[in-house]
Amino acid sequence: MARKAIFIDREALSTLALVQEGLLKPVDGLMDKKTSEEVSRTKLYKGYSFPFPFILAPKGKRNEEILKSLKYGEKLDLAVNGQIIGWIEANEIFEINPQARVQEIYGTQNTSHPGVQATLKRLGRYAISGKYHVEYPNLHEIKEQITAAKNRIGAKQTSALMMAARPLHRAHERLIRTTLDRSDLVVIFLFKPYKEDSFLPYELRYRSIEYFVKNYLPNNRVVIVPLEYTYIFAGYNEVILDALVAQNYGCDELVIGQNHAGLGSFYDKNRIQSVFDHIKGYSIQIHTAPEYSYCDICRTLVSSRTCPHGEHHHISYHADSILELLKKGLLPPAVLIRKELSAMILSHLFPNRFENLEKIYYDLMPGSGLLENQSEEDFYIKLMKLYQTTSLK
Repeated sequence: MARKAIFIDREALSTLALVQEGLLKPVDGLMDKKTSEEVSRTKLYKGYSFPFPFILAPKGKRNEEILKSLKYGEKLDLAVNGQIIGWIEANEIFEINPQARVQEIYGTQNTSHPGVQATLKRLGRYAISGKYHVEYPNLHEIKEQITAAKNRIGAKQTSALMMAARPLHRAHERLIRTTLDRSDLVVIFLFKPYKEDSFLPYELRYRSIEYFVKNYLPNNRVVIVPLEYTYIFAGYNEVILDALVAQNYGCDELVIGQNHAGLGSFYDKNRIQSVFDHIKGYSIQIHTAPEYSYCDICRTLVSSRTCPHGEHHHISYHADSILELLKKGLLPPAVLIRKELSAMILSHLFPNRFENLEKIYYDLMPGSGLLENQSEEDFYIKLMKLYQTTSLK
């Protein structure tokens, strides 16, 4: 006789796997009602700051009926898209308040908030606690990759950067370089959300960072790994969970920008402090990096603490504005983003954009005199070089 099953999505599976792999230690399993209430009240778990209870409360009429029918110790399957991916042993079934849950995660219950809206669609009224096991090898492989990189160079100091790189711009590059200056190994955790970005998917953002690392950095000292950004990371407690994951992946330091999500509420202009001044139990060191801009007098990237010129001389690196140029099909200036990366992105956003690319290429671009097949990426790179030609003004 087949066992009962509850149905979860891949985002819930990934979150369960995070805990199973020890990446949210000291959290080591699903919390029961008493523990959940204590964590909600104290924001502590086993002496560590933790922002909200770790629970599983899948939505759906069938799930609710099954959960309400379970007996203590009953074992049931966990299924994703109709496929059995693990099991859970029922310890306790208890009712939760979905509105209170999203308030703890996002700091708001307002359904105009995209995170609140998405979470309420997948959050049920009944939670289950108990031992579980899921099949999800990805996280263990990432752990091994980081450990192997540390062993390969004998790294004594490993720093973590959490990045969306949407897109990777010059200020990101400066942040990576300065982090590499202070560390033996840098682990770049590249966000991989479950609602994929149609403009800049994970694979394209990974390729961009990989190009920069391979061509402009000592690449044996940089590791790029995915961080599957589930709903628990999406709220104003994101920075706390970033630190916990980085620590459990074996990093000694987390480097964040002073404009990092969740940090602004705690930023005191009189001195650099953050949410990390108010948490308990963490051993990872936190380094708050300055926000970089380009000064048209200094003619280089600067921070507000190192440049004497006013903000009116600064070009800021706002990723959304750079992305807007790319979405409109415009090549951003190379001072904002490396031309090779712009070429990758525009080729992705506008495939087969030109009716007669070879004619335009040979009409406008200097070349070797030989007929060569040219890609759209090659064209954009050469076009940027023409933009940078300054002998005629």
